[in-house]
Amino acid sequence: MRSVLLSLIAALVLPLSLLAENQVKITKDIPFATFGDRTLKIDLHMPQGVENPPLVMFIHGGGWRNGSRKGCKIAWAARHGYAVASVEYRFSQQAIFPAQIHDCKGALRWLRAKQEKYRYDASRVVVAGSSAGGHLAALMATSGGVKALEGTTAGNLDQSSRVQASIPYYGPSDFLLRSRFQPSKTDHPNGGAYGLIGGPVQENLELANQASPVTYISKDDPPLLLLHGLKDKTVYPRQSQHLHELYLQGGLQSQLLLGPDSGHGWKGFWPDEKETILEFLKKHFPPGEGK
Repeated sequence: MRSVLLSLIAALVLPLSLLAENQVKITKDIPFATFGDRTLKIDLHMPQGVENPPLVMFIHGGGWRNGSRKGCKIAWAARHGYAVASVEYRFSQQAIFPAQIHDCKGALRWLRAKQEKYRYDASRVVVAGSSAGGHLAALMATSGGVKALEGTTAGNLDQSSRVQASIPYYGPSDFLLRSRFQPSKTDHPNGGAYGLIGGPVQENLELANQASPVTYISKDDPPLLLLHGLKDKTVYPRQSQHLHELYLQGGLQSQLLLGPDSGHGWKGFWPDEKETILEFLKKHFPPGEGK
């Protein structure tokens, strides 16, 4: 009888403890910048019961011309003690590069300026992004301190736009290299990179080089965790491999996780995907050690 009673109590208590562990408060549609009739917004996922959690900023994909902050590929990290802010940026139809990186860096400065209000720790920030957002996440990692890519989006120019680590999912890293192997994406009007640059890469080499994360690799760049599917036909995996190799050649920290059976923007998770990301986050930003 006693064992049956204990089993019943455990059956009731265990789900409640798991529920408390996984509670996340989502604050949607927080405006941070306005351009004409377009207001850029943030969705903030806050873990409950964690004081001053470290911040992960996510940048969505969509070929720099569509997509939504609502498709936050790393929102699940909030259940593991990290604040996750999913941000927007101007699309290439509204403004060509460098508007997109200006907006992402402006979003981070805004997030840092608001950390006391929202109660996360923005002194240490991981930026993540998928596809076009993966490109911007990598660019934020390599272009810290590059004045031409700072912009003035959202103000708060006293705040830093440097990140302390980056997790780019299947994003382009070198538009000149990509133009050699995927001209349909870079030099044809239907290509996303064509829209981002405002014309063919081969006719806009300077701007294409300026938009490439590999251009800015330097000894003070933060660690990378790159994820790419080997069957990706939208952004060839060579783009992540190239960035990874250049990082290692520069004596920098980079980890490359490849999915042998995955294409672009895979659904669900690889067997070791979540574990690898959490290990990366915990290595650089242990939860519960905020200010």
